[in-house]
Amino acid sequence: MGSLNIKIIYRFLGITAILNGMFMFLAVPFSIYHNEPEKWGILNAGIITIAIGILLYFLNKPTTTNIQKKEGYLIVTLGWLTLSFTGMLPYLLSGAIPTISNAFFETISGYSTTGSSILTDIESMPKGILFWRSATHWIGGMGIIVLTIAILPLLGIGGMQLFMAEAPGPSTDKLHPRITDTAKRLYLIYVILTLVEFLLLKFAGMTWFDAINHAMATMSTGGFSTKSDSIAHYNSNPLIQYIIIFFMFVAGTNFVLTYFALKGKVQKVFKSEEFRYYLFGILGISFIVALLILFFQDPNLKSALAHPKVFGETESAIRHALFMVTSIITTTGFVSADFTMWSFFATGIFFALFFTGGSAGSTSGGVKVMRHIIMLKNSFLEFKKTLHPNAIIPVRYDGKTVHKTIVFNILSFFIIYMLIFIISSVILTLFGLDFLSALGASASSLGNIGPAIGSVSPVDNFAHLSNAAKWFCSFLMLIGRLELFTVLILFTPFFWRKN
Repeated sequence: MGSLNIKIIYRFLGITAILNGMFMFLAVPFSIYHNEPEKWGILNAGIITIAIGILLYFLNKPTTTNIQKKEGYLIVTLGWLTLSFTGMLPYLLSGAIPTISNAFFETISGYSTTGSSILTDIESMPKGILFWRSATHWIGGMGIIVLTIAILPLLGIGGMQLFMAEAPGPSTDKLHPRITDTAKRLYLIYVILTLVEFLLLKFAGMTWFDAINHAMATMSTGGFSTKSDSIAHYNSNPLIQYIIIFFMFVAGTNFVLTYFALKGKVQKVFKSEEFRYYLFGILGISFIVALLILFFQDPNLKSALAHPKVFGETESAIRHALFMVTSIITTTGFVSADFTMWSFFATGIFFALFFTGGSAGSTSGGVKVMRHIIMLKNSFLEFKKTLHPNAIIPVRYDGKTVHKTIVFNILSFFIIYMLIFIISSVILTLFGLDFLSALGASASSLGNIGPAIGSVSPVDNFAHLSNAAKWFCSFLMLIGRLELFTVLILFTPFFWRKN
């Protein structure tokens, strides 16, 4: 541990806490406007968080500002824990969520953009708290770490190692050679898309408060809503749901491709193999699900949320299928209807989608489409090699040869991901969940999805879980959000060796 630059780690955690505290202050005006007593809890939480950050920053002056890989992994993981432990203070100090286990679960579910909740009556929550809840999504979506990378050069600290540890997915595309410029462009796209969605949702009929909350939750692929029945609350307004479908799709797309699209280079978007699989996968699966809703749904399992007669049964089936498939694949977790009510076959399809994920380089969680493509291509090549053992046939992606190291990394990631899912499912049964609910909670937490199956289905939540189960699911959300290796490497003995 002596080889680690401990002071630079503490200093970075200080910056993280200061920024987090500043975001808390943004929730205070909402409480003041609605004359809520909880404003003092949120304000005090912001002051305490900033004070912690200032102490960590100014009491640690490193002799060198170089950040190596070890420091990068520690900073990202500890940074997320710093966000989560300070981020639960508004809930605790305002009394909105009085217990630590519930407050931490809701907080890390926000920062990890999972969207699982322990709140049973969301409409009764103070507006300032609801805004803070959505803000945790927005902060976690692109990663406050990426935002901080844009500031680090001002402090004389390089940030490339941090971006490599935090940036979701195996994509290595960059918008600009300098990492700080990349971070700024990513965040600019993120902010612009959030504002555009906010304006469109307001125009479509949402209140300004609901519009800003849902815009933050959509662009972060988070899923926290200001309504207990999520987007099903707006089933009588299809325009709102179509707007959210579009922005969920955009949020689940590689932000590098979004940048090219905004620059008018649309042909580069459709040249991407991952984007084509992502787009046509969503459309194809949505078509199958729409058929299931229309023709094979058990009439005794009609979803109370679906309202299929509002704008015609066919349009409703297509809209709900497209909404829920996009929501699950992008790991947003918004709900327009209860997919577990659309036949057991439909439930099976959605459970399989828990392991898909959006595009690499997006705010989505999960395994990611790129990894699936490379794993499938590698598997088909193995069949070819059995017939032609002496042939050298590389895996090709986007017309380029994929290095064996990347293929092995992806295979290792998937094996570890599935191993963690299986072990976690068994552990959750020890904490009192039935087997179906344990499978759902494990897959949902690890994939940062939100709704699941069993007793944690789209119309239920995680409030009934034991405290031990909530802490365990919180851990799964963290490792899922940070792509497994970033966190799990800290548990290996060789990480802490000096060499």
